[in-house]
Amino acid sequence: MKFRRIPDHELLRRLDPPEGRVRMVLDTDTYNEIDDQFALVYSLLSPERMDVKAIYAAPFTNQRSTGPGDGMEKSYEEILRVLGKMKVPSDGLVHRGSTSYLPDPETPCRSEAAEHLVELALGTDEGPLYVVATGAITKVASAIIMEPKIIENIVVVWLGGQPLHWPSALEFNLGQDIYASRTILDCGVPLVQVPVASHMMTTISGITSARYSGPTTPTTMRGPR
Repeated sequence: MKFRRIPDHELLRRLDPPEGRVRMVLDTDTYNEIDDQFALVYSLLSPERMDVKAIYAAPFTNQRSTGPGDGMEKSYEEILRVLGKMKVPSDGLVHRGSTSYLPDPETPCRSEAAEHLVELALGTDEGPLYVVATGAITKVASAIIMEPKIIENIVVVWLGGQPLHWPSALEFNLGQDIYASRTILDCGVPLVQVPVASHMMTTISGITSARYSGPTTPTTMRGPR
């Protein structure tokens, strides 16, 4: 699928670190690993920097789910659970995402969240919408395939892939949906890629000191795969 290329000077301008408060959505496989709950809570507790417009449940497949649809539904329920503890209303804020991965480079996985992202991105006139994704990038790629115009209105910040010096590209978020990962890397959308192995590091004591009582244990933290 061909996408309209953003001129290099405009692309670089959009990738400048933003100042002040930014409009953003969070796309997260919240039930999968503990980093997602931290990202969710941090974004909601930082209103001076982030105006959270939506939270999307992302699919995942591993020992904690039977498949992408089950992983997405568990993530959706986990988002609601965290918001409940924070006393944050979920109506109109939380949306279910993809129940499968892209079957090919041109067929999107339509979902409530992907359609909401398209509508939100096309309606923006207050600067770029930051799409922060901490899981499989299926939903964001689907939205771009559904409506390529949104490339001109969004900046994607994706926790996915390995550092460029890594001996392989084998990483959980990237590897779950290869077609979606290729779409994000090839379509020309302004992209800030956060390699997992070099940026998402913590300690067992740092995790346990947070006194988190949810279903995720420190042994399931992300790392090189």
